[in-house]
Amino acid sequence: MMKIKIRYCITILFLLCFGTEVSAVKIEKRLLYDKHTLADTYKYGKQERRFQWTKISAFLDSLEAFQKRNDGYGVLRNYKNENGIPPLSRKYVTNKYKQIQDTFGVNRHQGIPLYRLDDLSVPERYGRDGAYVSVICDSAGYYQIVPATFGGSWYVPRKYLKLIGPLSIKKVIFVDRTNQNIATLEQEGAVWLVRSMNPITTGANRPPFQQPTPPGIYFIQRKLSEMLFLKDGTDEEGGFAPYASRFTGGAYLHGVPVNYPEHELIEYSWSLGTTPRSHMCVRNATSHAKFMYDWAEVEKTLVIVFD
Repeated sequence: MMKIKIRYCITILFLLCFGTEVSAVKIEKRLLYDKHTLADTYKYGKQERRFQWTKISAFLDSLEAFQKRNDGYGVLRNYKNENGIPPLSRKYVTNKYKQIQDTFGVNRHQGIPLYRLDDLSVPERYGRDGAYVSVICDSAGYYQIVPATFGGSWYVPRKYLKLIGPLSIKKVIFVDRTNQNIATLEQEGAVWLVRSMNPITTGANRPPFQQPTPPGIYFIQRKLSEMLFLKDGTDEEGGFAPYASRFTGGAYLHGVPVNYPEHELIEYSWSLGTTPRSHMCVRNATSHAKFMYDWAEVEKTLVIVFD
């Protein structure tokens, strides 16, 4: 059995989830990628947008404390229901597109069943594919976990989780849905270095084909040099997105999509840094997507999506 320290888990995860400010970590700008770089504050139309460094600092501080107090980690996995569609949760809703969700808005499709410690008869809620969790112990076909995005201790069937820890996370990608920007940071000693600051386009809330990029804390799970996509509502290939790094479900960090019959890469889109328009994914300038594709390590780099 895995021996795991769990003291202070809930407190640390609460800070990590809600971005509560604690003792600030040291952040310095030392860019490795310097194209399309945004300022700390900048204009979008009549709006003032910004990088939320206070929140980012609090996330990083909580992340460091969380890692010091926990020895085992894992990633929840059920991409395309590869581990089986989960049972119906205790309470659920079905929207007009026939999508089943728990009461927290997490889809059953690609979801991970989470059970209360005192009741294994029916899932209480769903976790998201790619989610970062601490693993407390394993017993009788289940892992006991604490998710990084909400409190509580839960049982999850073993087939829905891959053990990763112990590990020390040194690279984090911050996706800001409110300001439509992205920042990559890397820890070097006691300092977190900003490696890039760029505009993005996150997912739009226009179901059934366009879905918002879900807030949470995820591992980079897979990389594709070309991520093929289908035309909405069909089985016909519509094109590809270059330098794609998947972090939850069908959500990728990727470059500007190329629509068939074209094949030549497109560096930049006017839509970057404007409003949510994507299909759950996070669209970047293509050269920035390649930077992250080369820089971010699978199952060692976190993506934190926040508002």
